[in-house]
Amino acid sequence: MNIGILLFDGVEELDVVGPWEVLAAWTQQHPADGYRVATVSRDGEPVTCAKGMPLAPQHSFADAPAWDVVVHPGGEGTELLVKDEEHLDWVRAQRATASLMTSVCTGSLVYAAAGLLSGRPATSHWSTLEFLEVIDPTIEVREDDRFVDDGDVITAAGVSAGIDMALHLVSRFAGAERAASIKRYIQY
Repeated sequence: MNIGILLFDGVEELDVVGPWEVLAAWTQQHPADGYRVATVSRDGEPVTCAKGMPLAPQHSFADAPAWDVVVHPGGEGTELLVKDEEHLDWVRAQRATASLMTSVCTGSLVYAAAGLLSGRPATSHWSTLEFLEVIDPTIEVREDDRFVDDGDVITAAGVSAGIDMALHLVSRFAGAERAASIKRYIQY
């Protein structure tokens, strides 16, 4: 099972690195669980995060494996992505093949723009919750939730909530005991 974490210029550092830390600790310490995590960007080239941190993806859209789980982080770069039809088409294509779509922070705005959250509960960074309703008034905005698991779509609130969401993924896929051991390992 392949978990892909999206990288793009302007991505919020902790939106990527928080879930990465949890998921990489899990997949490396427990390879028998059958999951791998990797990063991907549109062209496979390094990106510059919101606060200047450079990150190099492991894959491009063209050479990436089929993702079973997609993690779409947020950050200032999502302002462009919610209007980027090529990116929204990529998100929709992932939705058609991935069993689980997840987002952190304003990544949920991109999912809303792609039509993935219509009629569903969702959350985002506290400062952007109103934009979920602007993009799609049918979304049931959950302003007090750290993350919202709606079966095949999970949205997480802002920044550090991506760690909570990733620990939830470990629990969902490998059990609460496994998630507790990873939580202890990262001292969270």
